[in-house]
Amino acid sequence: MPPSALAVRRARKSDLEAIAAVENLSFDVDRFSRSALKRLLAVMTADCRVAEIDGRVAGYVAILFRAGTLVARIYSIAVDPAYRGRGVAQGLIAAAEQAARSRGARSLRLEVRASNKAALSLYERAGFTFLERKPGYYQNGEDALRLEKHLEPREAGGRSAL
Repeated sequence: MPPSALAVRRARKSDLEAIAAVENLSFDVDRFSRSALKRLLAVMTADCRVAEIDGRVAGYVAILFRAGTLVARIYSIAVDPAYRGRGVAQGLIAAAEQAARSRGARSLRLEVRASNKAALSLYERAGFTFLERKPGYYQNGEDALRLEKHLEPREAGGRSAL
């Protein structure tokens, strides 16, 4: 049987419960509350995308933007454990890059637990590089690694500028 197709789209308010479920399945600590996720879906400074497989939300990414900067930030990315290893995270990262480019960002940053080897490997394969260590960043005192990916600007026709 062929693998199910992955579709990534802009999140809607009606996705809140599915996003909250993915958040709770993905993280034991430092989870976003349902109300925090609801705010992310509503504010103009955020862009949330969901990945679907067979019509079910398999993961989400939230990208933040600040006025006056060319840097966008992946604020959160999570994949339902039942869908891991199926390209969901890669699809969400690609969507985050596209969203960042569409708002004029020249780079994309994120923080990741220093101990999260799987995520670090994923981000390295996606082209992110080490920027700095943030000691005691997480609630439990664990360090974060800040990573960055430089984005190629897009031409008017949507092609990468060379």
